[in-house]
Amino acid sequence: MSVLTAAAAPSVCAPLPVLGRDVTVPLASGGEITYAALDYAASAPALQRVWDDVAAYAPYYGSVHRGAGHLSQVSTDLFENARRTVADFLDCADGHEVIFTRSTTDSLNLLAAALPAGCRVFVFETEHHASLLPWRNSQVTYLDAPRTPRQAVETLEHALAGRDPHGPALVCVTGASNVTGELWPVRELAAAAHAHGARIVLDAAQLAPHHPVSVRDLDVDWVAFSGHKLYAPFGSGVLAGRADWLRAAEPYLAGGGASRSVTRRTDGGVDVEWHEGAARHEAGSPNVIGAYAIAAACRALTEAGFASLVDRERRLVRTVRDGLAEVPEVRVLSLFGDEAPRVGVLSFVVEGWDGSRFAAALSTEYGIGVRDGLFCAHPLVRTLLGGDPRTPGECGAPESASEDAPESVPGEKPLNAIRVSFGAGTPDEHVERFLRAVRELVARGPRR
Repeated sequence: MSVLTAAAAPSVCAPLPVLGRDVTVPLASGGEITYAALDYAASAPALQRVWDDVAAYAPYYGSVHRGAGHLSQVSTDLFENARRTVADFLDCADGHEVIFTRSTTDSLNLLAAALPAGCRVFVFETEHHASLLPWRNSQVTYLDAPRTPRQAVETLEHALAGRDPHGPALVCVTGASNVTGELWPVRELAAAAHAHGARIVLDAAQLAPHHPVSVRDLDVDWVAFSGHKLYAPFGSGVLAGRADWLRAAEPYLAGGGASRSVTRRTDGGVDVEWHEGAARHEAGSPNVIGAYAIAAACRALTEAGFASLVDRERRLVRTVRDGLAEVPEVRVLSLFGDEAPRVGVLSFVVEGWDGSRFAAALSTEYGIGVRDGLFCAHPLVRTLLGGDPRTPGECGAPESASEDAPESVPGEKPLNAIRVSFGAGTPDEHVERFLRAVRELVARGPRR
């Protein structure tokens, strides 16, 4: 039996309607206003299409790979069809595996656990912690932040050429920065990695919701992304790509589903025969809702057409950049320069304002949700703020700022930053309200 899915619906305010678009929030001045969700880089709202598809399936929910009953068979088919949908979305090659995980973080930790003995890992300090930290039990070379895409490629080439011994190696790189939104030269970095006998994994958490990602075109060995950034907030993620290292590794988690056969030995121990495919690293009852939600988001984005989505987002990025450039007190953070192509993610600081207090004012006075802090990319943000990425310190202000948060002092380096991010569900009006709020807050100055 097939499960009916929802038809894509046009929206007068955004290409893809999302849940929460009519939610109102209270203002400090009294009254309410429609919430402007401009924190897509942390968690994008669920697409209405995703929610409707999941709701249509929910009555048929059953165990996956574990039952002869009708609903179990429906759920198993749905789960495996979701795997094929994701493979098509990523343009995977024949023989590639699509493994469902909990998130990008989980995906990269899985790959880290599957590295062959003696594998060297190369990662730029500019990565999100999800792709910066999983390799700590391996031999890791952390590369300094490049200031141009060309410098990124040259830095990697130099590091790979100088490795000794010349054994297995893995490069981990982001597709789009979660701090600056800037696009990285993934294809060129992949070519450099392969020229020096290394493999490469792409952290596409911020790229996949905004741009098409083709494993074959980019020539990457693996790609990882999260459902909650792809408009599918049901606790699922993906690791897709080459199967050999994954099949040779011990299962990421030991348990039911990963095991094909378990027998007792005469000495009292246990012998286990593990699965060889994706199930090898999917122990436990699969998150079929999460997998199906990701597949629904992949279908919705594909049907909407990435070309038109990308064109619109570029326009919104330009609108935000031009609007912030009109405020002298605002400095937008960038590695590769003002004109570097980027997705709908921008971070900035405001002279005289602590980032957490500015974000709180946007929320309480204008009903706008943004992010403040160091964005789980502490070395990168410290570099962009003019500090030393090797200096230990606090992570920045908490997400909900305290009234006692310190203000930045003119002439001193800011303590944290503000991030605005948007996507296919963002109405133009929310961007316009954000820019108006920035102008008004800066003109007024922080209240004491």
